[in-house]
Amino acid sequence: MQREERIPRVDWPAKVEALGFDFHTIDGEVYWDERACYRFTAEEINRLEAATAELQERCIEAAGRVVERGEYERFRIPEAFHALIERSWNEDDPSLYGRFDLSWDGHGEPKMLEYNADTPTALLEASVVQWYWLQDVVPQADQFNSIHEKLIARWKEMRGALPADGRVYFACAAQSAEDRGNLDYLRDTATQAGIDARPIDIADIGWDGARFVGLDDRAIAALFKLYPWEWMAREEFGVHLLERKMVVIEPAWKMLLSNKAILPVLWEMFPGHPNLLAASFEPGRFATDFVKKPIYSREGANVAITSQGRTLEHGGEYGDEGWIWQAYHALPRFGESYAVIGSWVVGGEPAGIGIREDATPITRDTSRFVPHYFV
Repeated sequence: MQREERIPRVDWPAKVEALGFDFHTIDGEVYWDERACYRFTAEEINRLEAATAELQERCIEAAGRVVERGEYERFRIPEAFHALIERSWNEDDPSLYGRFDLSWDGHGEPKMLEYNADTPTALLEASVVQWYWLQDVVPQADQFNSIHEKLIARWKEMRGALPADGRVYFACAAQSAEDRGNLDYLRDTATQAGIDARPIDIADIGWDGARFVGLDDRAIAALFKLYPWEWMAREEFGVHLLERKMVVIEPAWKMLLSNKAILPVLWEMFPGHPNLLAASFEPGRFATDFVKKPIYSREGANVAITSQGRTLEHGGEYGDEGWIWQAYHALPRFGESYAVIGSWVVGGEPAGIGIREDATPITRDTSRFVPHYFV
């Protein structure tokens, strides 16, 4: 695994915008960054793929144990939703995708930092944008990236669990350009799979007393949402999700895997696993070098790293629901950049990677996306 400096394509903004990637620059700072890329060997890619498959299997086992033992309180999930999760799990409600965040420098075993299992983003850039970059810049090389094809295939597999008319509404909070971009891309993959994919603002979904509806009063029988389950559970109409009048993607059982509480559960079940980091619900478990994480947190918000007697913390509005503590495993540093590998699963299978860089060890919403290839 090597970081290579590159000269960006002269017309790169126009090229990525032609792919629907219009949030390549955020607040005046480059988000899609062609000034560098990462080079892997085929053997390294094989190791990443194997680690991702292994972690997915262990996470499914962990979710099963939580359901079997009814350990929902550890996850601070509202009691009314415990039965929904159990039913969703037992009925095998289908999942589309997820993204593991891994720390790895090409040596030893990749380490799981967390699992973005409910509303992962950085998808369009990982799937489409970096693939076209590869064709222009290093066409003789390959890329760990079958995300697009796997998404279309997975939508086709899920067709039987969707309404007979094949209509699925796709929702996010309208003010987020990143979420809209990811949602539009996912809607396109669903359309290519023969699904009637319709956009809707999450704020325009209501309850008419018997069913979820849009502003046109038409029933919403299936919803893909880039909107966290923990937010929906606390919304005015959230209680009506318990009636299961609407297919929701990702399914309710994903509330377990998207919650940082799954990290101590995994360590309890698989202590010493080479792809896991020690984690605990107890604050005194680690004397030195640890990370404190809210069980609900996104984009590094309220994460605090304590190492060598110093603490680095990223602000935010999370933490009221509870915390977990995880052994600190430093992100690899290349020059002035810390890199985290986002490893995608689609339909439970490894599908490709995307890499984000930051000037600090905490990966945030301002972190840059950098393409990769392997030879």
